[in-house]
Amino acid sequence: MNLRLAGVTKRYGAGAAVDGLDLTFASGKTTALLGPSGCGKSTVLRLLVALVTPDAGQVEADGRPLPAHDIEALRRRIGYVIQDGGLFPHLTAAGNVTLMARHLGWDAARIAARLEELRALTRFPADGLTRYPNELSGGQVQRVAIMRGLLLDPEVLLLDEPLSALDPLVRAELRDDLRAIFRSLGKTVIIVTHDVGEAAHLADVVVLMRDGRVVQQGPMATLAATPADPFVAAFLATGNGVPAVTEPQR
Repeated sequence: MNLRLAGVTKRYGAGAAVDGLDLTFASGKTTALLGPSGCGKSTVLRLLVALVTPDAGQVEADGRPLPAHDIEALRRRIGYVIQDGGLFPHLTAAGNVTLMARHLGWDAARIAARLEELRALTRFPADGLTRYPNELSGGQVQRVAIMRGLLLDPEVLLLDEPLSALDPLVRAELRDDLRAIFRSLGKTVIIVTHDVGEAAHLADVVVLMRDGRVVQQGPMATLAATPADPFVAAFLATGNGVPAVTEPQR
């Protein structure tokens, strides 16, 4: 699925969360939406999955406006992993992952096979499937959320700050696992982050945003080597493993 925002503006009150945004997401690539808090990154995800609608412009899938008459079918083609996992506390890990499959009437054998496939992919412990969210570690909660997002084998996977609440060691381990998962599946992935090192580690394309607009986009190496303006250089200089870029002295 090819996704595009064409001149999209979304306002909340007097302010614009995104402002005349033009963005195309490369099929089969991982794109990181990077930038400070409040720059519009998460709003982009919500627009793509039709949780909010634009006030101007349009969101397109495969060259056509999102089908207002059949949003449910669209959402089955898009996996969405929200901040902090968003698991239902009254369901086990397995129950959370397979909720939509049961809603769609999959038989037990198909559900069990898909659950095991995803458990192996995410390196989730088998004995954790019967536990409830409050019995899981932060990293395990995120792995369950990722399994749930991938359950229907979506064409696109959206992740909103999936690592932000984790401690550094768990975060580094899951970051490596995410990169392996993205590469093995070859899906279109869009991940929101404010962490420069995370974007550099995971993404083929980085979109750096500020105040609801794109400041610069491209491979991280290109942004680091040729920043479009001082904001880009300053923001990238905060990241781990990304070379700081400074303006030449005058």
